[in-house]
Amino acid sequence: MKRMLVPVLAGTALALMLLSLTLGPSNIKLSDTVAILLGKGASANKAYIILQLRLPRILSSFLTGAILGLSGAVFQAALRNPMADPFILGISSGASFGVAVALFIGIAPLLGLPVSALVGALGTTLFIVALASRRKSSSTTLLLTGVAVNYILSAAMTLLMFLHKEQYQRILFWTLGSFSSSTYGQVVVVLFAWIILFIPLSLNHQSMDMLLLDELSARAGGLSVRRTRLLFLLLASFATALCVSYYGVIGFIGLMAPHATRLIIGPKHQKLLFPSSLLGGLLLLASDTISRILLPSGELPVGIITSLLGVPLFLYLLHRGRYFYG
Repeated sequence: MKRMLVPVLAGTALALMLLSLTLGPSNIKLSDTVAILLGKGASANKAYIILQLRLPRILSSFLTGAILGLSGAVFQAALRNPMADPFILGISSGASFGVAVALFIGIAPLLGLPVSALVGALGTTLFIVALASRRKSSSTTLLLTGVAVNYILSAAMTLLMFLHKEQYQRILFWTLGSFSSSTYGQVVVVLFAWIILFIPLSLNHQSMDMLLLDELSARAGGLSVRRTRLLFLLLASFATALCVSYYGVIGFIGLMAPHATRLIIGPKHQKLLFPSSLLGGLLLLASDTISRILLPSGELPVGIITSLLGVPLFLYLLHRGRYFYG
């Protein structure tokens, strides 16, 4: 099972991508979809739907899920907490707050929502890291600091939404996540972000393993715990913030994917990182596909689907197995 996990996840993801290309308000036959992908004859309308609307969206959702799954593994290792994910430190609230502030003070047309979200998310991450670094930067300090900042920013964003009611629906839909405006340019940027995140983590998988130990044992092994933890958190936070800036707030994937993968493979990050990334991509791709086809007209925000699918699955995994570190 362990050896077959990566091929099974990869094969399932490819099959789901192909299926997702055929589904939507205008269903397209599988044979026509394959013909379009191979560059063979097809109607211009169908080719436009497949190549310009659905394919960039599918690639965006998969790559975003891959980044969230990978980042979740980083956060759980750095904080030594199986309940941690990229959003628990306030990144999602920071991004939402950045958008709300930009709309409230009227600079959104100048910066754009993605840039406003990216500034808010990265600013929040840097603030949390700096605040925790002023004292003994234990995993508990970072975790609780993030939770506190998360609540404060959520309350502040709610206040801004209340004061700026004409933008309420726009902000609310964005905070629940959507891939409806995905472009190939975004796909390239997100892919590049995944590479930047994955390579350093793979090269330093032993350091991630040592972070799972208590701090005294990790220091005895020659690891600079404080510096290593903060560097990993900043790297994962940047990649996550980039995704949030494009597609909005999408929770739970970063919590679920590495947790489920670890139950199958074990805690060693050399074997854990890539499958966690694949599973994160698969979960978010499936969620986005469901969000597109569930309603007869229109679509649901993908964040609603990830929560509806994720909570029962998370409870099931808690019931079936225990989470182990080390």
